[in-house]
Amino acid sequence: MRTVKVNLLYCGWRVFSGNEIGAFLGWWCWTSWRQKHPQVNLSDVYMMASTVSSKILEAIAQAEGFNFIETLTGFKWMGNVADKLLSEGKHVLFAFEEAIGYMCGSTVLDKDGVTAAAVVAELVNHLYSNQGSLSQQLDIIYKRYGYHLCQNSYFLCHDADTIKAMFDRLRDFEGTGTYPTKCGEFAILHVRDLTIGYDSETEDKRPTLPTSKSSQMITFKFENGCVATLRTSGTEPKIKYYTELRTDPKKNLQFDEVKAQLQEIVQNIVTHFYCPKLFPKILPRQ
Repeated sequence: MRTVKVNLLYCGWRVFSGNEIGAFLGWWCWTSWRQKHPQVNLSDVYMMASTVSSKILEAIAQAEGFNFIETLTGFKWMGNVADKLLSEGKHVLFAFEEAIGYMCGSTVLDKDGVTAAAVVAELVNHLYSNQGSLSQQLDIIYKRYGYHLCQNSYFLCHDADTIKAMFDRLRDFEGTGTYPTKCGEFAILHVRDLTIGYDSETEDKRPTLPTSKSSQMITFKFENGCVATLRTSGTEPKIKYYTELRTDPKKNLQFDEVKAQLQEIVQNIVTHFYCPKLFPKILPRQ
């Protein structure tokens, strides 16, 4: 009988977030594909994720040499981009969004739970055959490509005028036509506003992603590597926020340190951007 040593740190049940599943699925799709196709030019290899999802795939792509594409939320965007790439002879390995949607490979150009479950089973078999686990592998991914810790939630607001006033305040935060340069003590480097079509990071100040005046969506890129997006829901009275703190693996930061800093940023976003004292109709999640 073969005995397997188990690290007690990883005993018990763990529910992975959509972004965490995207991290280890993306790593496995890349690793297993590359083993089978060692000679393929990596300039022809692609992965994708929606703009509010973790950018762990971008970090993996930068380290390993393939391409990453960011799209709007929804698999209609990723599916259409994948279809175009395939028609050009490219290889699309994986795409995901944080709301539990995964496209493993390019057989089904949409989120597909059946394929994703099969790939997870393949990954688990590989890990446990080598006396590892999904939790351990996620830690390995973070140590190699940097922590990508996320904290997502929302506020409720049934008043359209209040929602508009909140976002308009962000567009005139430090005077007419000026976005925030700080959130509390955290410095902001760039702002992208997909409602009005502005991006401080591009040369022409126009975003590369499609814009829509019918919904509110602003993204803030912080000096410390955090990215925060505030957007309205298209189906519910919610003002959502998606935050991710990304770290340089060379700095050797600890998990608890990164998590604490992300929580502090989120609290500052709530206080200074949602500003419930100024907008009492914006209610916390129950």
